[in-house]
Amino acid sequence: MALEINDLCVNCWACEPLCPNKAIYSAAPHFEIDPDKCTECAGDFADAQCAAICPIEGAIVDELGDALNPPGSLTGIPLQLLAEAAGSAAGTAAKTS
Repeated sequence: MALEINDLCVNCWACEPLCPNKAIYSAAPHFEIDPDKCTECAGDFADAQCAAICPIEGAIVDELGDALNPPGSLTGIPLQLLAEAAGSAAGTAAKTS
């Protein structure tokens, strides 16, 4: 049972000081979580503190690769709406070129 920080991490340092087990450390190209120390905050907090503070959607995943803060979870904008907005913005850019 351990979480993982992926390539979406922007090295903002928000998660590192919050980890009760000191499992998060700075590495290149992004922070890493020591799987031997990570307990997903079980017994300490209701939610993993790293994911609770992380400002980047999808940067922290569980052992199955599922994001703890998936796209749309921080902004409150449903994924479908984000995709539609991105599609219409791309169409607008193409028309003005």
